[in-house]
Amino acid sequence: MILVMDIGNTNIKTAVYDGKDLVKSWRVSTNTSYTSDEYGILMNGMFRQASLSMDGLAGIMISSVVPSINFTIEHMCHDYFNLEPHFVGPGLKTGINILYENPKELGTDRICNAVAAYAQYGSPCIFIDFGTATSFGAISGRGNFLGGCILTGVRLARDAVVGGTSKLPYFELNLPERVIGRSTVANLQSGLLYGYVGQVNYLVSRIKEEMDAPNASVVATGGFAGQIAKQTDAIEHVDSLLTLKGVRMIYERNFMT
Repeated sequence: MILVMDIGNTNIKTAVYDGKDLVKSWRVSTNTSYTSDEYGILMNGMFRQASLSMDGLAGIMISSVVPSINFTIEHMCHDYFNLEPHFVGPGLKTGINILYENPKELGTDRICNAVAAYAQYGSPCIFIDFGTATSFGAISGRGNFLGGCILTGVRLARDAVVGGTSKLPYFELNLPERVIGRSTVANLQSGLLYGYVGQVNYLVSRIKEEMDAPNASVVATGGFAGQIAKQTDAIEHVDSLLTLKGVRMIYERNFMT
């Protein structure tokens, strides 16, 4: 069994895999003030709740877009799993050709999404990750990662409009039944969430046009993937574990014989 981790700005997603089979997955908040012991105690509790042994792992693979936490997590892996973790980064075999102008600028979560989307949904394909930022990625019919686009995540957009105005109230991210709202909260909810649906529709259409791939598969992941996908035909698949699957695949391609 192996442990894979996807360290994002908002959450740390983790999963245990036995081969290609998912054993258990968890999600905890990213907290850069936590010590390695605090993260170790969290992991110990999650493993015990799932009746899993922290001594039974063959390896650990991590994708991280929060460099400031990597040292802490690495020490946690040493102290609580007695393992040296591997981090997704330059020099590893991914199975895809990255055509970014500077591949070192590319977030490792996007690399993992591209690897998993290509392997599971074929090519050409498009992935959308509704995380702290919402990122789109395009993979050609030859399996080349072409690039994509990034926009403000749903929660960040909500926090910006509330924090940047004097009278607009804080609101929950619930999708109203109608776009035409009759209260300020309903106006904010419909504008933000239906606005996101519109962005998805346009960007997917434009990416397919630029790829010359009208039949490209589209897969979404991240916290708001399911909610947005219900409102648009542009998204064909929702895969909450897409990034973690990519982390697992990269581990298999580099550290398993």
